[in-house]
Amino acid sequence: MAPTLQSHQPTLPPTPARPLDETEFITRAEARLSEIYGPCAGEVLRRLLTLLMHQRSALDPTPRPLWSERDQWLITYGDTLLDGNRPPLEVLDEFLDERLPNTFSGLHILPFFPWSSDDGFSVIHYREVNPDLGNWEHIRQLASKRSLMTDLVINHVSRESLWFVDYLADSQPGRDYFIEMDPDTDISQVTRPRNTPLLVPVATRRGTRHVWATFSEDQIDLNFANPDVLLEFVGIMLYYVEQGARMIRLDAIAYLWKELGTPCIHLPQTHAVVRLLRAVLDFVAPGTLLITETNVPHKENMSYFGLERLGLARHDPVSEASAEYATPDEAHLVYQFTLPPLLVHTFTCGNASALSEWARSLPALPPGCSYFNFTASHDGIGVRALEGLLPPHEVETLLELMHRFGGYVSMKANPDGSDSPYEINIAYYDAMKGTRRGPDAWQVERFLCSQNLLLALQGIPGIYFHSLTATLNDYEGVERNGHLRAINRRRWHKEELEELLDSRSTPTREAFMSLKRRLALRANEPCFHPEAAQTVLATPPGLFAIQRGPLPGGRRLLAIYNISDKRQPLDLQELHEDTWYDVLEDGALWQPDAPDILRPYRSLWLTSQPQSI
Repeated sequence: MAPTLQSHQPTLPPTPARPLDETEFITRAEARLSEIYGPCAGEVLRRLLTLLMHQRSALDPTPRPLWSERDQWLITYGDTLLDGNRPPLEVLDEFLDERLPNTFSGLHILPFFPWSSDDGFSVIHYREVNPDLGNWEHIRQLASKRSLMTDLVINHVSRESLWFVDYLADSQPGRDYFIEMDPDTDISQVTRPRNTPLLVPVATRRGTRHVWATFSEDQIDLNFANPDVLLEFVGIMLYYVEQGARMIRLDAIAYLWKELGTPCIHLPQTHAVVRLLRAVLDFVAPGTLLITETNVPHKENMSYFGLERLGLARHDPVSEASAEYATPDEAHLVYQFTLPPLLVHTFTCGNASALSEWARSLPALPPGCSYFNFTASHDGIGVRALEGLLPPHEVETLLELMHRFGGYVSMKANPDGSDSPYEINIAYYDAMKGTRRGPDAWQVERFLCSQNLLLALQGIPGIYFHSLTATLNDYEGVERNGHLRAINRRRWHKEELEELLDSRSTPTREAFMSLKRRLALRANEPCFHPEAAQTVLATPPGLFAIQRGPLPGGRRLLAIYNISDKRQPLDLQELHEDTWYDVLEDGALWQPDAPDILRPYRSLWLTSQPQSI
């Protein structure tokens, strides 16, 4: 995607976008709006078309390829790097140019709008840049050099927003933007990601009212049963595209639609809204990507591809798919939320059995769908994704271990009134501090092996800034900000970070230089195309191994990992089937360290053909 990355002739071409013409768009939009608004759909469609015709002239209608093996993303806050009084977005741009040129094709800047809480996810003004970070010119400058992911914080808004001020004053347009509820209403069936009250009392011009607030009393849910809200967010989304956004991240999208008597999560209307937004992008800005953020159990997360609706939820070969297989119409990408906690489990217990079993269960995805793979992010390590994958006692062991390594556990409310674990709050580097026996001397090697494994999996990798720098738990941040997620949201002073990067023997330098080099190698390996096939190989528990490919020209890649602190036998049938070249050793002919032995936390990327660059 990024033209500055070193070019080569890939065996698989970049995946093309599939634009919609006007007739196709109207057909899809009318169907989606009928699912959402029933008999009102015709009028909403008329207003939507008026909006699109107004904004379309400011957008580039040229279809852009969706992705290739060169796609790899950096995730960061706009103010992760500070340098005196300079705008942090300017500092970030400079750091990327100086330290990470040609490394990342894409950049996810976490919410950079004016906000009141939750480090940006309680938005006050959607069309403004937080002046503490910079301005739209800084955003456009960053977007001109690499693809940009922008958050569409669509489920809720800050209570300091003008819309909510309108609501309190009983004024339009915000008066009808929120969900009022009698506090005596039975809401026990509603799925909760937090253990705070769902209904928040507020003083309005009409007296005290209770409004729906899924995440916090400062984050008031929006009422998408009002078409004005949906049309407003379509306009906001296209404004972000106009400013240079290449990918739109639908934050907390699973909770969008509310209907009493249901869990109020993953409802059909929510999926219809995602499909409508996808149709809008495919019509006016084809090749702009839509990604859903749903920190839920694995099967629920996968539903945002729409595979079950298309009859494609099984692990079926592509050749058996229906005609609809090639034309999915929901999210382009979903976050692979299972990966962060499952990798921590794998590396701390030294057993890859659960990881291998889960990876084998992943369905074959249709063209135009892919995973966004990550291990760390601004949030904690969600544990709901482990439901059904690990027995409860293994999850409990993991939670206890992360507490020993300095982490915390955030809870969610259950319908019966109890609380249960929702996420682990810990820096990912510290999560790799040791094994179940306790901390040890393998932290750097274990952490880097986990990142190397991430980079080889089918999909597109996203690397959190604090993984690049092996950042430790930020307890001062927790105390200063008063919330547990701050443990993994450190703000670096640029001079302090650069001193660590320029030192000879710091974990920060070792992680940064190692990941930078491996990202460069990955970007030029055709077998890492997001749609190259993935096969999980049979291994003993101490190893995890996959094959990517074969590609049309016969090229394939074996990615093999010793996920334990013990030497492991390396007796894979596939190693005897071909001559192998070691990508991590600059394509040299591979020779094992010792006969049939892989040392602790060693990674291998072996290709069946020399790399052509």
